[in-house]
Amino acid sequence: LSMLELPYQTVEAPATVRQSEAFLNLNPLGQIPVLVDNGLVLADSNAILVYLAKRYAPGSHWLPEEAVHAASVQRWLSIAAGEVRYGPASARMSTLWSMAGEVDPALAARIAHRLLQMMNAHLADRSFLVGTQATIADLACYSYIAHAPEGRISLDAYPSVRAWIANVEALPRFAPMPPSTIPSAS
Repeated sequence: LSMLELPYQTVEAPATVRQSEAFLNLNPLGQIPVLVDNGLVLADSNAILVYLAKRYAPGSHWLPEEAVHAASVQRWLSIAAGEVRYGPASARMSTLWSMAGEVDPALAARIAHRLLQMMNAHLADRSFLVGTQATIADLACYSYIAHAPEGRISLDAYPSVRAWIANVEALPRFAPMPPSTIPSAS
């Protein structure tokens, strides 16, 4: 929303809100994020990114029309929903909220490092995940990769990933996810 300079209002949705009848009417799975736009209710961060790009920035670099780049963006959206979620995001959840029994920190770390190795090689000769400009793929993957150290996943061995993080953060109108208050691995 910030990248497209669209006005928006953020509503906090802690677990008690997500379990309420009103919220479950928006998203029966009780998950965030949820976007409400002119009567449309849409859940799932990747679906929201696709919708915003198609609705408010059609034909833009955010979601390329060219077949290979469009497929590459979709691949990275799948990685964001898979490896990013089960690697760096799970490691972060385990560290921040002590989710013993729900998250295996060792497995999350293995997934994270495997993903980071692949990303580091992929980004060795490019600034963004797909093409020469940022896409919704970069936005989908950025937050939990950038915040991997909050899950005790160090980014020190991944210079291309760190450079990519800096490139995303340098985008006009970039709005970061707030850091946690726990000490992080460097």
